Amino acid sequence: MQAPSPVPWHTLSAEDALRRAGSSTQGLNENEAAARLLRDGPNTLKGSQRQSVWSMFLQQLQNVLMLTLLAAAVLSFILGHTLEAVAISVIVVFAVILGFLQEFRAERAIRALAEMAPPLAKVRRGGKEFLIPAEEIVSGDVLMLSAGDRVPADGRLLFSAVLQLEESSLTGESLPSDKDAGAVVALDAATGDQSTMVFAGTTVSAGRGEAVTVATGMQTRFGGIAALLGGVAGVRTPLQDHLDRIGTILARSALLIVALLVIAGFFRGQPFLEMLVFGIALAVAVVPEALPAVVTISLALGVQRMAKRNALMRSLPAVETLGSTTVICSDKTGTLTRDEMTVRVVHTSGVNVAVSGTGYEPSGTFSLDGDTGMPPSLHSLLTAAMLCNDARLEKNDEKGWYVAGDPTEGALLVLGRKGGLDELELRRQHPRLDELPFSPELRRMLTQHSFQGKMRLFMKGAPETVLAACSEVLLSEGSASLDASMRRELLEVADAFAGRAMRVLALAEKWDGEISGSVSGMTFLGFAAMIDPPRPEAAEAVRRCRSAGIRPLLITGDHPATARAIAGELGMAGEGDVVTGRMLEEMDEEDLSRAVQSASVFARVSPEHKLRIVEALQLHGEVVAMTGDGVNDAPALKRADIGISMGITGTDVAKEASDMMLTDDNFVSIVDAVEEGRGIYENIKKYLSYLLSSNMGELGLMVAATLTGLPLPLSAVQILYVNLATDGLPALALAVDPPESDTMLRRPRKRDAGVFSRAMVALLLGGGIWSAVVNMSLFLYALDSGRPLREAMSMTFASLVLIQFFKAYAFRSQRKSMFSRPFANRWLNLAILWELGLLAVIFVVPVFHEPFGIYPLSREDWLLVALVSLTVIPVLELVKFLVRRGVISGYS
Repeated sequence: MQAPSPVPWHTLSAEDALRRAGSSTQGLNENEAAARLLRDGPNTLKGSQRQSVWSMFLQQLQNVLMLTLLAAAVLSFILGHTLEAVAISVIVVFAVILGFLQEFRAERAIRALAEMAPPLAKVRRGGKEFLIPAEEIVSGDVLMLSAGDRVPADGRLLFSAVLQLEESSLTGESLPSDKDAGAVVALDAATGDQSTMVFAGTTVSAGRGEAVTVATGMQTRFGGIAALLGGVAGVRTPLQDHLDRIGTILARSALLIVALLVIAGFFRGQPFLEMLVFGIALAVAVVPEALPAVVTISLALGVQRMAKRNALMRSLPAVETLGSTTVICSDKTGTLTRDEMTVRVVHTSGVNVAVSGTGYEPSGTFSLDGDTGMPPSLHSLLTAAMLCNDARLEKNDEKGWYVAGDPTEGALLVLGRKGGLDELELRRQHPRLDELPFSPELRRMLTQHSFQGKMRLFMKGAPETVLAACSEVLLSEGSASLDASMRRELLEVADAFAGRAMRVLALAEKWDGEISGSVSGMTFLGFAAMIDPPRPEAAEAVRRCRSAGIRPLLITGDHPATARAIAGELGMAGEGDVVTGRMLEEMDEEDLSRAVQSASVFARVSPEHKLRIVEALQLHGEVVAMTGDGVNDAPALKRADIGISMGITGTDVAKEASDMMLTDDNFVSIVDAVEEGRGIYENIKKYLSYLLSSNMGELGLMVAATLTGLPLPLSAVQILYVNLATDGLPALALAVDPPESDTMLRRPRKRDAGVFSRAMVALLLGGGIWSAVVNMSLFLYALDSGRPLREAMSMTFASLVLIQFFKAYAFRSQRKSMFSRPFANRWLNLAILWELGLLAVIFVVPVFHEPFGIYPLSREDWLLVALVSLTVIPVLELVKFLVRRGVISGYS
């Protein structure tokens, strides 16, 4: 029978936690600490096992396309074709190095987690306090925590005094978490609700406390995330899978062609070595050996364009995944919201005063019933908000406006600045004489100040706490008695704000008041209702996602009410109920599958929950992008098809686990990157279809001549020249073609959709077959007209090159006519001009005639070649016409 699971630490009392940890309030003695360190190991995060350098290099060669290219390079070198061998080898080495560099990413993510551990920590051992290396902390050590400290290990609180921790990196909460050693916490409480616990990697933002260590190293919550991160395999992109399949097919075709040509030549009595050279030349023509280089270059150029739009790609292959993204799972804090608490409404003198402006920048206005202005009582409320306050509002060139201290107090300072007050001047004129700091037990803060020789007391705190201490309320016409009925009405106002996911603080004052444990006779000034607001541009970004067929989901560790409110403002809600982490834990895979298809908001979720959501979406065939900035986001960022981290607020762990980083933390930049990704993928398809169509024309020509017993219409050098030179620059220019106007109006392609659409195949076959037919016809005509073989081969060579130039312009779109903005791609124009120049040099300069087997053509020959080449244009235009009319379907 399986033993029952131990009771979670957060449900134990401080005494029971000490007893279970085998410790006491005096801490461990040195001998016991040393023994536990030897038993449990150091308090560090372990990285994954490293691969050897040679293993990483060899892994990059483990695909059919790379092996085929390598074999072709070796054979070309053996047969004396040094230039071709070097060119192919350079391409292979470049692709291998690029893949090798990507292998370090997972290891860096684990290392970033480890670097978040503090180097030193304060503990009590044997009744004495010591400052020791954090890696020497063991289970049972008593941690001493104060404001500014980074928590070195997971612990159960023994003592707390106004203790608050910044836990956003673990929970997603934008506000500091209140901690209370004496609290009673539910068994199934989420991480963010475990007020008796402190967790490694979080920061003490206020107060002080003591905790007994209950987990170190990989046993901490951080360690759990590190284990998840190390165990999550990166996802291959759709393009990588498709290109691998294409490479396999083309490689097998190349081997078959070599075998057939060599056999056919042998039976016809041709020299074996000569036929082998032709076979290798055709094999290289069939296999797009420039594919890895052109794809890499096109992705790299796309990365440069994305960088200008505030999106830095950390993985080149992931660029194209953006174009196929169907779901964006977005964190809330710092991603869709500003991570800056902002007062939206002030309730004073019985009216609601709307406050404009977002974030910590102190610019905005007050409006009452559409008119700008302030009720007389508002000045007293703003004064209380700025004086009963320990935060500082500061500005620098790097951060802009920011708050040093509690975010809610920072929001009150910004509110006062918007009302024309200056907290520095107020604090100078009315110095603080006494105070009672905020505590979770009392849920209020009191300060006493001097005003023209009189004492003035200010209170700030929870609505029910402040109202309980008030006997009067300040109205526009003066103070009035606060009776039970009015008290209930005010609490209903506060509840209404809270129902809109706003945090509500009440403010009160008392002249000639003294600070004591029980304060009464205060005058109620009003409420300040605040929220971490959505980014102003985020709603438009969500709308653009939907118009592009992308479904945005909000996945956060925040409170369900807050998540629902933010999702509603952004237009993300409405597709189902809010699903909480607790609900997810009760779901089996079938229930989860239904939930991810219907719900649009997930709240109070853990790293494991985020991982399950992403995986469930992927099982439905979704291509998932996950945005986030915290440590808790890292496993899901790595598991997602593309992980997107925040460059400003993001942790190092999130950045290392991601494929893309936003330099402006702006959700809009994701949509811009999607547009770039779609354009890049379409351009790669243009290049691939153009290249395969050109190679098909070459192959069809050579095979037809071989099967009919005619002389070969092209020499091996001419074939390699067309393949390695003429195809290169125009194809690369297609890889940077300007995006079509309807790029963001199409639905994302499906994960299992192949690279080739029906329209693309029709264009590819039409161009390839026609090229083979007309060039074979030209070759036969030249021979039948009595021209020498070398002249017929030269005419065929020139015609083949020109046809491919015309096809390059036609392949810029599967639907639109090549006469629609034909010269919009200036790089293609330059590439064609360059290649025309090279072709002219080969035919005009005598020194090139012998190596390339060139016969100088007459004016009549060139006219015939040009007319034959132009015939490919109406053929491809007819194919596009049929695509536009729907006769050929499957355009993507």
